[in-house]
Amino acid sequence: MAGRVPLMAGNWKMNLSHIDALGCLQKLAWTLADHHYDAARSECVVLPPFTDLRTVQTLVEGDRLPIRYGAQDVSPHDDGAYTGDISADMLVKLGCTYVVVGHSERRQYHGETDEIVNAKARRCLAKNLVPIICVGEGLDVRKAGDQVAYTVAQVRGALAQIPASAMADLVIAYEPVWAIGTGEVATPEDAQEVCGAIRATVAELYDAPASEAVRILYGGSVKAGNIVALMAKPDIDGALVGGASLNPEEFAMITRYYDLPM
Repeated sequence: MAGRVPLMAGNWKMNLSHIDALGCLQKLAWTLADHHYDAARSECVVLPPFTDLRTVQTLVEGDRLPIRYGAQDVSPHDDGAYTGDISADMLVKLGCTYVVVGHSERRQYHGETDEIVNAKARRCLAKNLVPIICVGEGLDVRKAGDQVAYTVAQVRGALAQIPASAMADLVIAYEPVWAIGTGEVATPEDAQEVCGAIRATVAELYDAPASEAVRILYGGSVKAGNIVALMAKPDIDGALVGGASLNPEEFAMITRYYDLPM
């Protein structure tokens, strides 16, 4: 993890109204402050629904919170007749830093292909937004033992036409689909196997400096109880947290994993 600041990103998914978001974010900020959170040791990010972003922006900027935020998706188009889409420029105006692209739920329910994920990632980079590119296998692939090949293929597709110089400006999140919201979690060894293969793939596609620069997260039923073991692995640089991020106390503990006992 040399030189890579750990990133803990809380994906709220389709939860919390803008009023609820205010309370959740305030509690998170208070909890972090009470425990002397050090942003230099891990980066805390929340990823609320689009309708919450302006509320989050106002609170973060107004109270100068040591928390960054971003969106759960972005359009591959700049503007135009794309009803329901949200452009990268709109997210920039709202002060976003991060954008999730290619989450398994977008792939499953909205038919997003590797080509679409790649287009969204490139749109983010063009607008100085950091894409969190999600990859990961389903249970059938895992049972067949093809998780590495499957996930690496997604990585290759997502990184098409992206230069080596952008590797420090993007994040790759490995989320085994069978572990998302199920309570099941890949063992630290399972997670390291795939995250290590992702880093090796970046080295193959680009070079060693690029592979050392990119941050790789693990996601899938991450909790305070398993984050320390996951973070002990050399190629895991943080977590994309789902359900646990809706609990400010739990998410604060995950963010401050460095203070938790082994």
